[in-house]
Parts: sequence; C-alpha cells; structure tokens
Amino acid sequence: MTDSTAVSGSLRNRLMLALIGGAAALALLLFFAVRSYAVQVAQQGQDSILQASVTSMLDAAAFRDGKVQLDLPYSAFSMLGTAADDRVFYAVYQDGSFLSGYEDLAFSHTAPFQFGQMRGSHVRMVSAARTLIGEGRRTDIQIVLAQTQDSLSETLSQISRNAAMLGLSFFVLTAALSFWATSATIGQLAKLTTSVTRRGPQDLSPFTKPVPREMAPLVTSLNSLMGRLDHSLSQSEDFIAEAAHRVRTPLATVRSYAEATLQRVDKPENREAMRSMVKAIDESSRAAGQLLDHAMITFRADHLERENIDLVDLVGDLVQRMTPIAEMKDMVLVLRGDPRVPFSGDPILLQNAVRNLIDNAMKYGPAESAIDISVSAIPRPQIIVCDCGPGFPESEMASLTTRFQRGANATDTIGSGLGLTIARDVALAHGGTVTLKNKPEGGACVFISL
Repeated sequence: MTDSTAVSGSLRNRLMLALIGGAAALALLLFFAVRSYAVQVAQQGQDSILQASVTSMLDAAAFRDGKVQLDLPYSAFSMLGTAADDRVFYAVYQDGSFLSGYEDLAFSHTAPFQFGQMRGSHVRMVSAARTLIGEGRRTDIQIVLAQTQDSLSETLSQISRNAAMLGLSFFVLTAALSFWATSATIGQLAKLTTSVTRRGPQDLSPFTKPVPREMAPLVTSLNSLMGRLDHSLSQSEDFIAEAAHRVRTPLATVRSYAEATLQRVDKPENREAMRSMVKAIDESSRAAGQLLDHAMITFRADHLERENIDLVDLVGDLVQRMTPIAEMKDMVLVLRGDPRVPFSGDPILLQNAVRNLIDNAMKYGPAESAIDISVSAIPRPQIIVCDCGPGFPESEMASLTTRFQRGANATDTIGSGLGLTIARDVALAHGGTVTLKNKPEGGACVFISL
C-alpha cells in the first residue's frame, strides 16, 4: 500500500530554524551591545586622562615678573603614554591669541571633547580654560590638548574580536541547545508514533501514558477515533457471528431434508441435482462455522486468556476427538513429537487453529492416507500438520493465508478460505507465525511457530 500522506515540510526543521534564527539575532545583538559598551568605557577612560592632563597643564600657569609663564609639567605628558606611542599635540592661547604649541591644532569650542584630524591622524581633543589674576592683571588662559587614537583603536579591535568570539560561542551553544530542545520536543511525537506503529491491527485500546499538555488534544482525538473503530469492529464481528449462527441451524435442517429426498429420487439427473444441493449446503455450513470461529478468534485475540498448558496434551485431545471423523474418510491421524511441550497461551484459540488445519488436511488428503501432526519445543514451540494431498500452488503460497483466499487446485473441494487465516491469526496473537511448505514427495505442511 502506497503512503499518500501529504507532507508540508518538517516541523523539526521549522522549529530548529526559528530557534537558530533567534540565536543568531541575539548573538549579533550581544556583539554590538558589548562592543558599544566597550567603546564607551574606553573613550571615557581616554577622556578622563586627557582632562587630568590638561588640568595639570593649567595648574602650572602663573604670573611671574608681569608675564604669564607656563612650564608644562612632565607628568602631564607621561600620563598620556600608551603602548602604541600615541602622539600628543597641544596649543596654548592667552586671551584668544596663540601663545605656544601647535598653531594648526583647530578646536571649534562647541563641546569640551571633540574628534578631529591632526597632520593626517585621527585625534581626540579636549579644551580647558583658566583665568589668571595677579599683579593687578587679569588674563584668560586656554589649552587645547589632543592625542591620536592608535592605542585605543587597537584596544577596540581586541575588544571587538573578543566580543565576536563571545557572540559566536553564544550562538554555537544556543544552536546546540536548540537542537537538543527540538529533539526533546519532537521526541514526544516520535514516541507516540512508535507506540501507534507497534500496535497490532486489532489493538484499539486507548493510550494511557502521560503526554505533554500540548499533545493532549491529539491523543484525546486518537483515543476517540480508536474507540469508535473498536465499537464499529465489535458490531461487525457480532453481526457476522450472529448471522453465521442463525444460518447454520436452518442449513442443517435443509441438509437433512435434502438427504432424505435424495434417497427417494430415482431419475439420475434429479439425484445429481440433489447431490449438488447437499454439497452446496455443506459448503455454506462450513463457511458459517468458520465465520463463527474467525469472529471468536478476532475477539479473543485482543483479550488472550493465557494458561500454562502442555501443547502435546492439547493436540492429543484434539486428535482423539477428530479420529472418528478421519476414520469415516479412511484416514489415519498420527501424533508425533516431544513428550511434553509446556507453553503459556489460550487453549481455545490454539485448539481452534489446529482443528482447522487437521480439517483442511482431511479435506485435501486422499483416502487411505495418513495425516502427520507433530509437536516440538526446540528451537521454539511448534505444531506441524502435514498431509499427502496435492500441496500448495507455489505461485499462490504467499497469499493463501489471506481471508477467503483459496488455491487454484481447490475449486472442486468444499471450503471457505478461512482455515489458514484462522491459524495465522491465532499464531500472530501468540507472537508467532504460520509457514506453508510442500513436501518433496508430495503433500502440504503447515507450521505454526509460537
């Protein structure tokens, strides 16, 4: 049977992509947040040093002999030292006029800290002013101090690399956690799928194992569906059993009348017609009986009443009860095998399966032949029924256990095509199999392995 279920993609992949996409966005956000914060902190550190340095320079300004003297302290420059040997530029202004330093150091005076360009280098600049009062004079001193950004750029590059590694590590870890979370989530569906797959065709009992809250509606729907199927199947089996039971009794009555009429009919054509009627009645009666058997087996297979039994005693009792029927057909039932074969199973189902196999063997075997029934325990409990009939058609052997399926060589033999089906269903109910084989010297064998 071809699986025609429509598929619209993988739920696992969708969930995985959503989680990994979110992880990638968070990793990028983490990278930019860490880098932005690092740039802010590093810039604040450089600004603080520039502010302290320019303040130290202003503190060194004083009036001496009526002139402003500014001896730039060594400490003001030493505190600006960096591993990258950043260059330092300064300009001193008195009352707005250039006094000393780098005259091309431009400052817009719009903010205390600014970025700018100085001789082809990117610099950070700070401006500070102080009013000097002394010796009857008043003057304003302003100092502009600038430092290149080489060391800061290297620091920020290192911070960016670390932030990138942090973001990448976060992404990898989150992706791994996403894979685990997805597998754990979808795993619940996989468990439910496995539970459904492992069930036999007659197992329509509800699921009772706990499931996540989100899966509860699905399991409830499945249980409701299986409940409806179980009810429908039970009604169908009950109908078949009731119909077969109601048909068998009138058929037996009709057969007795037909046999009585056959004894009183003289014309050959009428006698042949009556024989055909008796044969048809026998076939219908047999079919009704096997339908009853099959309905009973279908019901009991879901509720096996296992008992500790000896298969040899069970089969021996059946052989003893069927021996008179075999003798009427000039056949012999021969029981072979181990002295004891203990097994835990449903004795009613097992006897029903073996009885149908012996009945088939008597139906297809020739008169004055033997039917061998063997019971063994090694390598596993096994019941074998062999006859001396025409055997199974090789081309049809794989389908003969199907319901109502009969071989091409059985057209002239009364039967319903349910005997092997019953044996197969009983074996499956006990976790076993049914195997059909032909004997090299002629005849058929049916193996029930439990």
